[in-house]
Amino acid sequence: MKIEDFADMTQFEAIMSNWAKATGLATVAVDADGKYISDCYNFTDFCIKLTRGSAEGCRRCEKCDAEGKGVYHCHAGLVDFGIPLELADGTVLGSVIGGQVLPMNPDEDQFRATARELGINEDEYIEALGKVNIKTEEEINASATLLGQVMNNFINSEYNSKYNGTLIESLKDGIKQCDEYVSNIKSDTKNLDAIQKKQNILALNASIEAARAGEAGRGFTVVANEVGKLAKSCTELNKEISSSVNSISQVIHHLTELKIEEH
Repeated sequence: MKIEDFADMTQFEAIMSNWAKATGLATVAVDADGKYISDCYNFTDFCIKLTRGSAEGCRRCEKCDAEGKGVYHCHAGLVDFGIPLELADGTVLGSVIGGQVLPMNPDEDQFRATARELGINEDEYIEALGKVNIKTEEEINASATLLGQVMNNFINSEYNSKYNGTLIESLKDGIKQCDEYVSNIKSDTKNLDAIQKKQNILALNASIEAARAGEAGRGFTVVANEVGKLAKSCTELNKEISSSVNSISQVIHHLTELKIEEH
């Protein structure tokens, strides 16, 4: 399952964009396979063009992407984050990653050393570093946590709206069908009741004729008694069926009137 299957991606994108504008931090959303599913916001040349632009830097960045959880310090000296996007049942559909921010004023010598390790022009690296935002650890943690909470609330709301809404519609259709079945059962029960009444009359007439026939009608009396017993059993069974059908009808009526809130 993918977020794009059920979520309004225009609204998804708007949340990402507004958060990036408000915080100044970089971010992008990826699916469970690590593929981008949103635009990239506030990405810095320091990270994307230079650090990831070098073979060794890219290798280290990918290692951080795979292993980094929550808010963490990346290999290049910036602070990044990785927040999972998951449904209420724990199914992880992707994550929002980003950061690319400094937790304090940088030590230029340290970053020049990193540039040499990665084979990047030192002066160009320091110039790009000067354009990186500086945020306190507390601000970075709060911003990342907020984005994760908002995005997870959004995708769960979208998921529930689509799939629970469909479930509710199916339930409504099922209730309607059950109501039709109950109506058919009631109709058949009435027909059965009419047949039972005829059986009772036949059994009574048979008993009368058997009595008139005397000894010769003894066998006929046995048959008449059995027909009478059968009619009585059917009547009792019909009452039980009618009682059950009435109970089902009450449940269906209750479900029909019940206000089901769509989450």
